Amino acid sequence: MKRKHLQRLKAGYSRLLEHKRLHVLDIPDDYRYMDPELITILEDTLTPCLKG
Repeated sequence: MKRKHLQRLKAGYSRLLEHKRLHVLDIPDDYRYMDPELITILEDTLTPCLKG
C-alpha cells in the first residue's frame, strides 16, 4: 500500500478505521507473484508490525 492508498482508505472508510492501525509498506509494485525477493522484503517489513 502506498500513501495515496492510505488516504483513499481514510477518506472512504474513516469511521471503520477510526481505532485501527494501518501500515504503509512503500514497496514498489515491481514484483511477480511469490517473488523470493518480495517475500524477503515482506517478512523483514511485516515482522515488527505483527509483533506489536
